[in-house]
Amino acid sequence: MLYNPERFLLIAGPCSLENRDICLRVAEELTALGSSHKNLQVIFKGSFDKANRTDRASDRGPGLEEGLKLLSLVKETFNLPVLTDIHLPEQAALVSGTCDVLQIPAFLCRQTDLLVAAGETNSVVNIKKGQFLAPGGIQFAVEKVRSTQPIETWVTERGSSFGYNNLVVDMRAIPIMRKIATPVIIDASHGVQLPGAGGSESSGDCKYIPTIAKAGITAGADGLFLETHPNPMNAISDKKSQWPLENFRALALSCLRLWDFLRQEPRP
Repeated sequence: MLYNPERFLLIAGPCSLENRDICLRVAEELTALGSSHKNLQVIFKGSFDKANRTDRASDRGPGLEEGLKLLSLVKETFNLPVLTDIHLPEQAALVSGTCDVLQIPAFLCRQTDLLVAAGETNSVVNIKKGQFLAPGGIQFAVEKVRSTQPIETWVTERGSSFGYNNLVVDMRAIPIMRKIATPVIIDASHGVQLPGAGGSESSGDCKYIPTIAKAGITAGADGLFLETHPNPMNAISDKKSQWPLENFRALALSCLRLWDFLRQEPRP
């Protein structure tokens, strides 16, 4: 199994893989952090295709072929497990040849063919709970993945639709989802997103990322999903919901200390 309940799970990296320099800079920081804290399990994340951009003209990233090359480079250079999103059933087998974790995007968490194809690879699958889905509803997505074989299935809370251009993260989702699958991960980056609030793009308010992260851990989350970038305002996507790389270590360590303290208490 990839997940180790004795270690805090940290999934981090840029929203889009973008280019070689950004991937290597972020991966180097993640490696340094992980190697100095043995109770931390670090996974590098990055998307090869931002397939749900608001505006068709927006930059979607490097694409499948170049994206897998970048993920392979990170994996081979730093010996880090890697995670990326898949959007189509036919991508599952191809991506699983490189990635340790296949991620199902929130908007696609009800897509049966995609979930089953991910399960058939026997890779770890991380399902993002849809913004439109009640926490208990993730059970059916998990069952679709596991219908082919009993593989390791993770679930991630990333907020729920709340009126126009806004999300709310209901922390009750964490203990509800922990009864369905473990680990349960809190996505603090997308939890502060404001979908479509930027007109042709999503907006966000990254100053609340620490609040969402620590509240999720306090509610019982087993891990943290955190997008980070050397210069978020120059990122091709999610400019306002990525945490600056220069501040990444401080936030990650404060979350690790909180998890380590709380794990001495009974889990919800």
